[in-house]
Amino acid sequence: MSEGRLIAVVGPSGVGKDSVMAGIKAAAPEVRLVRRTITRAPELGGEEYDPISPEAFERAARAGAFCVHWEAHGMRYGIPADVPGDLARGTDCLANFSRSALLKARAAMPDMRVLNITATPATLANRLAARGRESAEEIAARLRQAEKPLPEGLDVITVSNDGALETTVKEALRALRREEA
Repeated sequence: MSEGRLIAVVGPSGVGKDSVMAGIKAAAPEVRLVRRTITRAPELGGEEYDPISPEAFERAARAGAFCVHWEAHGMRYGIPADVPGDLARGTDCLANFSRSALLKARAAMPDMRVLNITATPATLANRLAARGRESAEEIAARLRQAEKPLPEGLDVITVSNDGALETTVKEALRALRREEA
């Protein structure tokens, strides 16, 4: 049996990572959609995640509950410690990541691909405003972060999510399957 791949999904806030990931999972049910632990209040919505207090997150991290964890946008994020086991059993795992955590993820799980989802600044601004979670200043800050480059030396697949979601999902699946062959 071959080992599974960690598919680390990255892209700026508002690009539609969660929607693309849900579309991939629907089309490829054998893929594990990884549920993150986040120090975000449960009522803020967005992706399905396990909310946790900063203090509880720190305790969980010290106890080894995460294979990778990081801080971004004033919150802490953790990928469950059972993901490497699923990879070893041949399951591809799809997880939402921060660009800043990619090198840590590759160190923990070397067979990693990065699915980099992009969109134009206008698309991002419209989506961020529509979700209603951030102030205008916070949206501006997130848009400034959108242009940050990925770390060098990663295996990256880039797809645009400016058009129809179905098109983006098909393009991502085609690229991941082509790479698999």
